[in-house]
Amino acid sequence: MAVNETKSNSQTEVQRPPTTTGGPTNGKRRGHADEGTVTLATVGDLAGVSPSTVSRVVSNSTPVSPGLREAVESAIAQLGYVPNRAARNLATSRSDSIGVVISEPMSQWGSDPFIAQLLFGMAEGLSETEIQLILIMASTQRDKERVQRYVQKGHVDGVILVGSHGGDPVPEQLVKRRVPMVFCGRPAAEIDVDYVDVDHRVGARLAVSHLVAGGRRRISTIYGTLDMPSSVDKLDGYRDALSAAGLALDPTLEAAGDYSPTLAAEAMRALLDRHPDIDGVFVASDTMAAAVVGVIGEAGLRIPEDVAVVGYDDTTIAMATRPMLTTVRQPIAAMGNAMAELLLRRIEHPDEPTSHVIFPTELIVRESSGPRPQAPAGLRPHAEAMPEGE
Repeated sequence: MAVNETKSNSQTEVQRPPTTTGGPTNGKRRGHADEGTVTLATVGDLAGVSPSTVSRVVSNSTPVSPGLREAVESAIAQLGYVPNRAARNLATSRSDSIGVVISEPMSQWGSDPFIAQLLFGMAEGLSETEIQLILIMASTQRDKERVQRYVQKGHVDGVILVGSHGGDPVPEQLVKRRVPMVFCGRPAAEIDVDYVDVDHRVGARLAVSHLVAGGRRRISTIYGTLDMPSSVDKLDGYRDALSAAGLALDPTLEAAGDYSPTLAAEAMRALLDRHPDIDGVFVASDTMAAAVVGVIGEAGLRIPEDVAVVGYDDTTIAMATRPMLTTVRQPIAAMGNAMAELLLRRIEHPDEPTSHVIFPTELIVRESSGPRPQAPAGLRPHAEAMPEGE
């Protein structure tokens, strides 16, 4: 269950009598679709209300009394009225679309299942509406400038920002212009906005505590981009768990992977060169962890017998890795759904207090992190270096 850390105006409608028209009807009921194009006025004529009341029912823009709504909806059903969305959008300054702004390079997220699962959840959150998702790339400075112009021109009604880094000018500019927005994750900038996240610090502690419980004592980590709060939280959680276990913090056991499989592989090679006695590694994403698994195998080490590995996210990569990857699960699709719902609410109620929805994490134990076996003497040097009492 997610935790939500968190005016509307009402208007009374006055029903007016049905209007009448003179002249013969030729036996046909007034307002039927076969007499020509059905308009708001046609529906209002049949329901006995003004065209503006029909518009409010169709657009849900302001409250309408139950009796009037029932009369209008009955007239719509009888006449087979289909709203002219283009005309309604012109009248309401709505585009009926929201933008998903992704600030990561295409080469990085294009193969990452995290984004696909997130978009699926957003689409589910919009499934009962007529609103469309528009994917917007914003990885370069030129992209960011283009995004600001695009959004400010009203091409979308609001935005969901994914992968925003510290120093990104887009969020603050959009806040200044009161563009409705929701962040995927806690924003790096000090701005008051809606966001959906998980408790990454707790998730990282779960992962590293699991490695400690399995007898691992030389535990390294490969972390993400540190200008993102989620990466800082995971690194802090790693350190929390080591300290809680009485294990010394060693900066040389920490390496940057920046959510790139290529950089994560290079980082793992460097870690093994510096510390051939590493027996556990916590990796800040499944995509990086899959690359780490390959490097450990190339080094002639076994997983989990020699080195246990725990990833993060629980994407489809975790099940495809061999051995299958122990990982920390984020409810990615549910998070995407919550982002879409938050943004819809923000669009309709721009002055409401901001909401922060925090989902829990869950450790999913698979094959890559079994307990460390008692190795024969001399097989791996660090096997003899266990603290007393272990």
